[in-house]
Parts: sequence; structure tokens; C-alpha cells
Amino acid sequence: MKQFGGPAIFLDRDDINTDEIIPAKYLTEISKTALKPHLLEDLLLDGIPYDRQSEKSQAAQAVVTRANFGCGSSREHAVWAFEVNDINIVIAESFARIFRQNMFNCGILAIELRKDQLDQLFGMEGDIFISVDLEKCELTGSSNLDSQDSLIFQFELNQFDQKLVSTGGWLAYADTNY
Repeated sequence: MKQFGGPAIFLDRDDINTDEIIPAKYLTEISKTALKPHLLEDLLLDGIPYDRQSEKSQAAQAVVTRANFGCGSSREHAVWAFEVNDINIVIAESFARIFRQNMFNCGILAIELRKDQLDQLFGMEGDIFISVDLEKCELTGSSNLDSQDSLIFQFELNQFDQKLVSTGGWLAYADTNY
């Protein structure tokens, strides 16, 4: 079964839209790989451009963010930009509906947690590592500063979306089931 998680980056803002995830000027690219260096290129956090080139951002495999993530247009390119950057999980209070389904279709896990649970993750110190047990629907956030400082949350995921992400997305699911 596919493993989900890894080093996390934190985007502490609601309503991060698909233009901020991948700017519209890159929608003419003909390969997913061409999107890789442009992920979060136009994202502002507290009015400051997000540093996607930092070592921490480059190593990230998980994103923790706030409500209404992926709003805006329904372009798949935004999800593809995560995919080619090896980000396999996004955790938020809520997702734009089409964006969320595009994530599952591409084999990327979208987990919704309550605001108070997200606040606890955002409150952890040090470098945070996220791991997921997909069968138990359990997410763990661990700090590199204190191995005792782990948070464990249950999440809900319907069986079909669970199968989509565990097989690697819609195309892989269709290949094995049809």
C-alpha cells in the first residue's frame, strides 16, 4: 500500500486558491514536470511571498493549511504541481470540492481536520513529520525536537476515495478494476 506523509510545511492562511498554488501563466505547459519549480510561486502569507526554494519547502511531502484550500478555478494543474513535487498529503479544515476530488483522482490524500486539531498541529515546535495509517484513518504529527510530543487524530474518508489514493489515483484504480 502507498505510504502517505513525510516532512511538513505549514501554510497558515484560509482561502489559498489555485492561482496561488500554480500561476495561470503556466497552464500552457504540456508536461507535469514543467510545473515543478512554480509550485506556490505566487503565494503570500501575511503579505510576504512564500519561500518555496527553502530547504524545508523542497523536502516537504505534506502540507498543513487552513480552510477552503484549493478554491478558485477547477484546474488540475494545481494538484499536478503538488504531485511532481512529491507532496502526497494535504491537511486542511476544508477543501474546495473539485480541488479535493482532483487530489484523490491523482492519488494525493486530502484530509480534513477540525480547526482546533489544526491549531494543535500549527502549535507544534520544530520540524514536523506527518504519517498516516490509511486503514485506521489515523494521522500522526511528530516533532523532531521531542519524540514524546506527538499528536494523533482520527479522520474520515469514504471507501472509494480511500481506494483511489491507495492505488495511486483514478487511472491506476481503473487499470486494476476494469
